[in-house]
Amino acid sequence: MNKRTLEILVGLFVLLGAAALLFLALKAANLTSFGSGGDTYTLQARFDNIGGLKARAPVRSAGVHVGRVTRVTLDPITYQGLVTMEVSRNIQFPRDSTAKILTAGLLGDQYIGIEPGGDEQDLGAGDTISRTQSAVVLENLIGQFLFNRAADGPGN
Repeated sequence: MNKRTLEILVGLFVLLGAAALLFLALKAANLTSFGSGGDTYTLQARFDNIGGLKARAPVRSAGVHVGRVTRVTLDPITYQGLVTMEVSRNIQFPRDSTAKILTAGLLGDQYIGIEPGGDEQDLGAGDTISRTQSAVVLENLIGQFLFNRAADGPGN
């Protein structure tokens, strides 16, 4: 094998490694799908506390990826977090479905979990999911636990 062929093979190997690192970085940043991922419709949900939910967070139902959060804002009238999400058009949720902010693992990223209801009518584009459950904030749970322990006194 001459020197030129060896240099070309090493160059290809380096390019392959750079492409693999780029793919890994995009996967870790949740940016592997650049477009909306096909035909979608928009849903909204209001939460008292959104925790660390961010735009581009996944929307899942039964653990299956069905959409993506597109925007998180504060509703100036109700002072609740307003979450806008795009859901795949081929998945229709009943009107009485529930949206929850869940955490992947103990300290993982947060995502929206939708539990379908039993209503015969489905949510349409632009509808708002009225039944929601806010994020569980670990700091609040720890503070509540410590407060309760302090209220019990030293003898209990």
